[in-house]
Amino acid sequence: MANFTKRDATIEDLPRIVEIYNSTIPSRMVTADLYPVTIDSRVDWFSQHHPSTRPLWVFTNELGEIAGWLSFENFHPRAAYQKTAELSIYLDEKFRGRGLGKTILAEAIAAAPALQIENLVGRIFGHNIPSLKLFSTFGFERWGHLPQVAELDGVKRDLIIMGKHVSKTKAEE
Repeated sequence: MANFTKRDATIEDLPRIVEIYNSTIPSRMVTADLYPVTIDSRVDWFSQHHPSTRPLWVFTNELGEIAGWLSFENFHPRAAYQKTAELSIYLDEKFRGRGLGKTILAEAIAAAPALQIENLVGRIFGHNIPSLKLFSTFGFERWGHLPQVAELDGVKRDLIIMGKHVSKTKAEE
């Protein structure tokens, strides 16, 4: 397994982040986007990330190449959901199968309490067995099942919401 280093993404990383994201679209496994996104269309999304609350991390290999990225995003804009974040993980195809997904997810779980996050969720297509297994391995449970809510090339697809409580709420203490 290769060694990967995490760092906060910079605006200069956005072209590579978009490139990795766009590379997943044809598989119809990871994203509901059907067509490539542009760098310009992702600038506002990029600016919504803040290292102390909703970071966007890139993971680099020994040569400094960005191999993948992780985004913490608001689960919902209403204030009562502030302690819940949605995770998005995207890997460059040539770095898949090297343990990077596990590294990224472990880093996210470990960082959540310092980010004031108590709950993590992932929205994963029901046919994306590798991602469902990855999240399950880290103790995420199925919190929701939305049958046939997406259509990819004429095929109806389910969306699974995987969730994990990562720190105790005051009611649990």
